[in-house]
Amino acid sequence: MAHPMHPATINLSNAMSWRRRAFLLVCVLALSFSVRGLTAEFMRTHLTDAGWFQLGTYAIFDKQAQGILDGRASAFWIDDPKLTQAAVYPPGYPLWLALVYSVSRERSAYSVQNVQWVLDAISVLLVVGIGVTAYGWRVGLIAGSLCALSPLLALYGATPLADAPASWTVLGGVWMLLLAARKSSWKWALLAGLMIGLSCWLRANALLLAIVWAVALLLVLRTAWRERFLLAGAVTLGTLLLVAPVMVRNAMAFHAFLPTGLGVGTNLWEGIGETERAAEFGAVYSDEKLIEQERAMMGLAADVPLGLYWPNGVERDRARTRRALSVISQHPFWYARVMLRRMWGSLNYAGEPSTFYGFAGINVTSRKCLPQEMQGGVLAFFVNILGMIQSVWRHVALLLIVCGVFVALRTDWRTSTLLLTTALYYLVVGSFMHMEIRYGLPMQAVLIVFAALFVSRLFELIRDRRRRKHTGERTGKLREAVEHQT
Repeated sequence: MAHPMHPATINLSNAMSWRRRAFLLVCVLALSFSVRGLTAEFMRTHLTDAGWFQLGTYAIFDKQAQGILDGRASAFWIDDPKLTQAAVYPPGYPLWLALVYSVSRERSAYSVQNVQWVLDAISVLLVVGIGVTAYGWRVGLIAGSLCALSPLLALYGATPLADAPASWTVLGGVWMLLLAARKSSWKWALLAGLMIGLSCWLRANALLLAIVWAVALLLVLRTAWRERFLLAGAVTLGTLLLVAPVMVRNAMAFHAFLPTGLGVGTNLWEGIGETERAAEFGAVYSDEKLIEQERAMMGLAADVPLGLYWPNGVERDRARTRRALSVISQHPFWYARVMLRRMWGSLNYAGEPSTFYGFAGINVTSRKCLPQEMQGGVLAFFVNILGMIQSVWRHVALLLIVCGVFVALRTDWRTSTLLLTTALYYLVVGSFMHMEIRYGLPMQAVLIVFAALFVSRLFELIRDRRRRKHTGERTGKLREAVEHQT
């Protein structure tokens, strides 16, 4: 019989451990595919409903993608400086749509949805990797399971817009950032920065995240200052390498500094327009109302063509920025309260859907997600059970996250601080402007890791209590046996 510490015994134990982990990873993926597949079926029936799907935004991306495939538009360059509306969004998502259209041979939102919900189901492995690197395998597997169950992440993962793909790249960057910090590797730090730069080709939200990461690396790591600056510099350089081409394109086309596109002024002004003091400041909410407001300011007749960013989109967006910042600077405490309300709106997972922040997801049910002929029977029963579990999860999510952050900072404050920088970045920067839940998907996924840490600690406490109880019972029986013999 092999000794417990014999190499053969150790190798067998390691093999069994990896098999168990592989099996659990498959279970996490199966759960993720189930939830996202059902949610995708719900969204498929709502892709023509403007209340659920931003048809206008998708139409812009679709038009650019169609132009690329038909040879009517450049895949990257902007030839006419008057077409400022072409720089509203980064160039990455139209390129992604063109690729999906070309491969699937179907130019529709449905073909994009089919690809994105599958990739989003697989993306839970990124959250598993973040959890494993930060706190160990148990936390990683729990985080993946909770991420798979998340109604919010499932909804936007099944929605054919740029939010989910941008989130995948940011989460990949978060994982690489943790690896860079753990290994003191500038190569991993460079890759983390490249992932942030790649995300900015899809959405501009993470543009300043590399700077926040760089500062966090300088302040948090225990290594020599030379290594800290090397890692911080690598993260920043990686982002600049991929963002620079878009910046150069915009500078040459419009003779203006536009890092990834227009829209800062619009979001700021419409963000004030969604508040209770909008009328006092003359702010409006919605692109249509903003166009009409500026039409009146410019003295244009109703039949004169005017778009949100055409003509003179750069100057007009900068004017919106100035108006908004003027209001904010004159009323800082009021605006701080506005930001706090927005933060709560992005974390209110179980509350009513908000006009401004969007939906926090749906719980899958047989009635919502299955064809009418399948809304009874065993499958429908299990789908409804899954929806009930989602309902419980969304009601306890915020409590678990808050407790998890507390436990994380006590467990390993350095690693936890690196993780929190991403969440706080989206929470603070996002709440400064008009905020929608879908803009902060990376934050939502990272916060789930903290919830998983707390669930893991609860499991450990219950397990240890049972062991102590079992040990106490055995000790009591042995004592009774000894006393009986004596």
